[in-house]
Amino acid sequence: MVWCRWGIVFLSLAIITGVLLAPPHSLLGKCDLVGYGLCHRIPSHSFHLAGRQLPFCARCTGTYLGALWGLFFITARHRRPSQLPPTPILALLIGFFFLQAVDGLNSYLTLFPGLPHLYKPHNLLRFTAGVLNGLTISALVVPVFNFALWHAPESGPSIRGWREMGALLLGAGGLVALVSTNFPALLYPLAVGSTLSAILVLALVNTTIVTMVTGREGRAGSWAQAWLPLLVGLDLSLVEIGALILMRGLITNWMGLPPSGVLAP
Repeated sequence: MVWCRWGIVFLSLAIITGVLLAPPHSLLGKCDLVGYGLCHRIPSHSFHLAGRQLPFCARCTGTYLGALWGLFFITARHRRPSQLPPTPILALLIGFFFLQAVDGLNSYLTLFPGLPHLYKPHNLLRFTAGVLNGLTISALVVPVFNFALWHAPESGPSIRGWREMGALLLGAGGLVALVSTNFPALLYPLAVGSTLSAILVLALVNTTIVTMVTGREGRAGSWAQAWLPLLVGLDLSLVEIGALILMRGLITNWMGLPPSGVLAP
């Protein structure tokens, strides 16, 4: 109904305006705030560029940048793929997910002196595992999103063969090589890129859920017909991140822990 659409538009404007006007007012400060809601932000587990910590830890930074690269590559190669990758490639992508899990568990064990662990953690290893996991996220999220939203999506998979998988991995290697330089000018691209990717991935997932829960799967034939569920997905993402920020702040105060980074006085 028309009144419902206008209500969503006004609500979206209110949410977005609130995000833009709320402190912190700097671009990097807002990126840090998103990271505060979605990531542990342990300084020793994070990259520092130009004397400033990135909004996310090394692993989360890799995950969101890897997902952003995957989303760009898949949508550039294929208009609206709606199928999962072939089984061998899917098995490799699932392996990337477990690789990150193993790396995360190994890193966690080192926080407790005396516990055995497989290898000494390193931020570049965390970032690499995160990038590979980000590729997995993009390869799975894109086809599910397209299948749920579009009336006539493409029948092909998000990754159609080993050549495309190789190109994705080549780009992932480029990301790792770039970050390994610790070049100060990368601060804004990495901070803003990872933050926008986190919001985008969450918005795509929320849009998929909204279309399925409301029984509106496969109704959009064009972007003009898709803007409403996409807007709702974005709104939910911003609200969820805001709720996580508030929850973390409350828990931190309740437990008497020192404030983290962006919320410190």
